[in-house]
Amino acid sequence: VRTQAVVSTQSTGQYTTGRGSTGVGLTAAVMKDPITGEMILEGGALVLADQGICCIDEFDKMNESDRTAIHEVMEQQTISIAKAGILTTLNARVSILAAANPAYGRYNTKKSVEQNIQLPAALLSRFDLLWLIRDKPDANTDLRLAQHITYVHQHSTHPPREVEPLDPELMKRYIMACKKKDPIIPEDLTEYIVATYVELRKNAREDPRNATFTSARNLLAVLRLATALARLRFVEVVERDDIDEANRLMEMSKASLVEDEQTTRRTRPVDLIYGIIRDLQKDGATTVKYDDARGRCIAKGFNSDQFGECIDEYERLNIWHVNAARTRITFIQ
Repeated sequence: VRTQAVVSTQSTGQYTTGRGSTGVGLTAAVMKDPITGEMILEGGALVLADQGICCIDEFDKMNESDRTAIHEVMEQQTISIAKAGILTTLNARVSILAAANPAYGRYNTKKSVEQNIQLPAALLSRFDLLWLIRDKPDANTDLRLAQHITYVHQHSTHPPREVEPLDPELMKRYIMACKKKDPIIPEDLTEYIVATYVELRKNAREDPRNATFTSARNLLAVLRLATALARLRFVEVVERDDIDEANRLMEMSKASLVEDEQTTRRTRPVDLIYGIIRDLQKDGATTVKYDDARGRCIAKGFNSDQFGECIDEYERLNIWHVNAARTRITFIQ
């Protein structure tokens, strides 16, 4: 993961490593002014990255005593200082992007995330998204990677690109413009957000393969992600599609932590979507709202084309009927 490349797109970005960072270096240090002799505070990486992003590489190499220093930052967005007679609170409104390697150099799918990267659950639960990036053997991918490495080694430059990447300065200006927006969440979305969170808690309780704990922090993560998606479009109000996309990101991040390749190969997306729509049926009800079914499927990681294919296929099988306005799915008894 090129965490340094992410810092280059931020106006107030900081990069550090787990092995070279201490709790004082991340938060704040009390220093003695060489001229006046007074005790002064010097901000650490998290304070200097206020309203920006702090990228921490080799997060698993950080000492436990130093790692606990960022708990308050990720929970309250502040840093409380009580040193050398200085009592104050510093702002640390910062996003944290951390990259960690599994213990012993290899990810064991039979162990939990906490056991693999040896990080406490109290810290992992503070991250909005957890993504597992595995190096799986693949002939085509391995061939392209080997060709790229040998080309760079021979010519001391990257091979010709098919698509020219965006200029980091352009990305920096775009992100700065997005931060000026402060979208609000309308009241009519409140019930939908609460319902999706309750469903998320229910699925986490019923799924024994769930690798992470679902708490109220996940609800706050959905709200943050939805607001960020609205900022990217320069709009003033969060829409339902933003909530669905935030839920989809949450589901995909959880799915990346679960090893379930055999089930994925055997089950078609259409059949999985059918099971999701079937679960939306309330006791004794024969109809399901079309928009609710579509939103739930998108939140589970499927796209609109797959949802439409499922609707058409099972309608041909006389499993259900969709009205002309496409607002209601009626199951045929």
